[in-house]
Amino acid sequence: MTQNRSFRTVNRILGERPKLGPFPADQIFPWTLIAVANVFIFNYLLQTSWLATGLAIAWGWASWWTISTNKEFFGKFVATPRISRGYMKYQSVQQKRREE
Repeated sequence: MTQNRSFRTVNRILGERPKLGPFPADQIFPWTLIAVANVFIFNYLLQTSWLATGLAIAWGWASWWTISTNKEFFGKFVATPRISRGYMKYQSVQQKRREE
């Protein structure tokens, strides 16, 4: 009586990052701060147009998204540790000091 059991996914979202639409939820707060700061700096202090302010906001958002994503973009460039096995006779620290 062998039964072939297959697992079924109960919740497809388990293990994924939370999102608000196409945007990651962990980016919403920093993007809000970037937008408010850019509106204050570019629109109120420098008195540029809304187009220039919008471009500055988009640039800030893109820069923050690129810098802050660990596992998707820049995570590829983190060097993996080089682990190798070697065999050597164990010598205690005291024994090494005596040899010197």
